[in-house]
Amino acid sequence: MYNFNFSSKFKIANIFSLVLFFTSVILIFFNGLNYGIDFKGGTLIELRSINTEVSTIRDALKSMDLGDINVKKFGKDGDFLIKVEQKGESNKFIPEIKNKLSENINSEINFRRVENVGPKVSAELLQSGIIAISLSLAAMLFYIWVRFEWQFSIGSIIALFHDVIITLGIFSLLKLEINLSIIAAVLTIVGYSMNDTVVIYDRIRENLGKFHKLSISEIANLSINETLARTIITSITTLLALFSIFILGGEILRGFSFAMILGVLIGTYSSIFVASPILKFFKVSHKTLEKEEEKIVP
Repeated sequence: MYNFNFSSKFKIANIFSLVLFFTSVILIFFNGLNYGIDFKGGTLIELRSINTEVSTIRDALKSMDLGDINVKKFGKDGDFLIKVEQKGESNKFIPEIKNKLSENINSEINFRRVENVGPKVSAELLQSGIIAISLSLAAMLFYIWVRFEWQFSIGSIIALFHDVIITLGIFSLLKLEINLSIIAAVLTIVGYSMNDTVVIYDRIRENLGKFHKLSISEIANLSINETLARTIITSITTLLALFSIFILGGEILRGFSFAMILGVLIGTYSSIFVASPILKFFKVSHKTLEKEEEKIVP
């Protein structure tokens, strides 16, 4: 078993977490989130054109008054992904885009995929995404409330909000696109972080019943060390898979895998340095468990 003194770092970690959390909130409110076509409407075009540069395609489209345009390489050499802000019906301006690119690019152009998301659909998708995240947080809170004492419930939900907000804050800072795959990643992060927190909380609860003379800080430190091997192995194996997806999965999976990597790192950190110190703040002890048991037993 490991014997690291995590409890001595709780105060510094809490200050660091608060700074990160409020910085992320400020970034989200004032810098905003870079919503993708899924959430703000527009047209997605995947095309193939050999021996063509991104700058050539972008320059050709700038003169067409299409609104926001994003062009980047996608998949193999010669494959490009174009995202165009919604400016009318796609069946009208797609032929214009083809003609414009044909005039400016001395290479064969093949439109492999065209997807259109209207503003009404995108608004509904955004609303559904927010509802999905909110319901998942509420379900997690209910589970912890039933499984543990209320102090544990508050600690776990604070850790979840900490993970989600900081992840979104980093996306806001880096101007990374928020789309449906990122919502899926956030929901996965919620589950991963909760799983890690429950393992530590379960060991803390068990040790509270065993060691009545130890303080909650000592109990938390002991419990974290006892579960640390499991935490490290789970995190490393998960990160190995995610880094493989990030490096080899192509552009379409890069945002999802990056969000998951952030979530695993932040979730592991919060389980140790956010969820556990909250129990100290509420002065949890073996007497807390005894009081809860007295309420249950008539």
